[in-house]
Amino acid sequence: MTAPAAEPVPAHLQSFLAFDFGLKRTGVAVGTRLLGTASGQPTIRAEGDARWVQVAERLREWQPDALVVGVPFHPDGAAHENTARALKFARQLRGRYGLPVYEVDERYSTTEALAAGARDADAASACIILEQFLRSL
Repeated sequence: MTAPAAEPVPAHLQSFLAFDFGLKRTGVAVGTRLLGTASGQPTIRAEGDARWVQVAERLREWQPDALVVGVPFHPDGAAHENTARALKFARQLRGRYGLPVYEVDERYSTTEALAAGARDADAASACIILEQFLRSL
């Protein structure tokens, strides 16, 4: 398994909700193509079905055009168990909500968030993931 291939993002997709998936905590950020920046949202601290309730609440609140999921890899690009978990989360988002979901290689996002002294590293990682995605547009 390698880093996700870049998919073309249609110009009509303007607002995005990004997730930094974790087993117990999932960072969340919102951003727009126009501004090219992301704003961290409260981290989802839930597992299983409770996570999906909170994801649905964020989708209702922000009404994004598309979703972005950070996919972790080892520094050499090799996949690990969290890679498969993040990809499964992305598939579940597609299936549950019918929105386009874009996968972003999120190597080093948590390290970068911690180095910046973020109070909520999960939300900060989601911002980094989303801003990386927005820059790629």
